Amino acid sequence: MNRKDEFMKVFTRFHNFWYKVLGGRVVGRWGKAPMLLLTTTGRKTGKARTTPLLYLPDGDDLVVVASWGGDDRHPLWYLNLQAEPHVEVQVGSEKQARVARTATKAEKARIWPELVAVYKQYDDYQKRTEREIPLVMLSRDAAA
Repeated sequence: MNRKDEFMKVFTRFHNFWYKVLGGRVVGRWGKAPMLLLTTTGRKTGKARTTPLLYLPDGDDLVVVASWGGDDRHPLWYLNLQAEPHVEVQVGSEKQARVARTATKAEKARIWPELVAVYKQYDDYQKRTEREIPLVMLSRDAAA
């Protein structure tokens, strides 16, 4: 595990703890961007894995960015949801069942400028990597 991965693991645990304790107050924003907690099922372990992410509402959907800070690898949470798209999202103190899917190219073209408006580093992240950074649409789970 490299230093970035180690730092993110510690940051994630710290942030998740305070987000849950405070119901998203205080740690529920990063600058102008709101934050949520995304819980996926580990594709190898089957265990619940929770990650704090910036998000943007898009109608009834919530949009998150699989940027991993511009790394050439996809974040583990993105790989997890490809294996199991049913997730739990916590926004503030409210938990919701959602289904995740990768945004289409047209959706990304429409939403990307809005995401950059609330968190300009996304453009820098895309320039840092050759991979196309995916957007993930989190839709309400009709089965829940």
